[in-house]
Amino acid sequence: MLARRAGPARIEIAPGVAFGQGAPLALVAGPCVIESEEHVLWLAGEIRKLAGAFVFKASFDKANRSSVGAYRGPGLREGLRILTAVRAMGIPVLTDIHEPGQAEAAAESVDVLQIPAFLCRQTDLLVAAGRTGRVVNIKKGQFVAPADIGRAADKVASTGNLKILLTERGTTFGYNNLVVDMRGLATMRGLGWPVIFDATHSVQLPGAAGDSSGGAPEFIEPLARAAAGTGVDGIFVETHEDPSRALSDGANALPIQQLAPLWARLQAIGALVRSPSF
Repeated sequence: MLARRAGPARIEIAPGVAFGQGAPLALVAGPCVIESEEHVLWLAGEIRKLAGAFVFKASFDKANRSSVGAYRGPGLREGLRILTAVRAMGIPVLTDIHEPGQAEAAAESVDVLQIPAFLCRQTDLLVAAGRTGRVVNIKKGQFVAPADIGRAADKVASTGNLKILLTERGTTFGYNNLVVDMRGLATMRGLGWPVIFDATHSVQLPGAAGDSSGGAPEFIEPLARAAAGTGVDGIFVETHEDPSRALSDGANALPIQQLAPLWARLQAIGALVRSPSF
């Protein structure tokens, strides 16, 4: 196991978007999955109008679905083509990878490679992502203690890539439920890497809808506000103009009309906790 690293003081993603010491609270937002090129480009533009500089998130493939018949996305080649078009708008992009062989191709099209929560202990995947030199965002598995996610970061860091982000997305609590331990955010930041709080997956109710996951979106804002108050470096929000019609994870998505007021409140909290006089 590697010795704990201090990590970079600040990870720059794009002009106006950074995570870490000295940077304001940053936003990661977008739909769970690419539904169409038209939808992705429209939504990316709308989020920028509402929130300013941010990192756009969308998956080209949702390999972990409750049902075999659930929509997964357009696939690697078409998905990356669409995400390249978002980047051409001047918006940095984050997407999931599920297999080591996807790392290099995805790294050519996006700014941040995300390791899904259920895959956060997959050594080959973490090392392949690290070797691309891109920023790597590791989502802490629902089954992983906050301190233990540092071992996943060590695997990426073993490649010499220290551009690592850690994301909290809730911890399994019995069946079909998640809970967020706010102490864990401080523990994760103590590992030396910038930490993001996933406010929408943290209110997911895994498998609670039978062939899909349910959610409790009324808790998105309370949890996001609490996380911002701990001093996290970023907030992750999946958003959609009509969550009831979203092709993936609509039950825990934030309606886009709620994004601007929520983000304004979170920015105010983030600025307060970063104030020297606080």
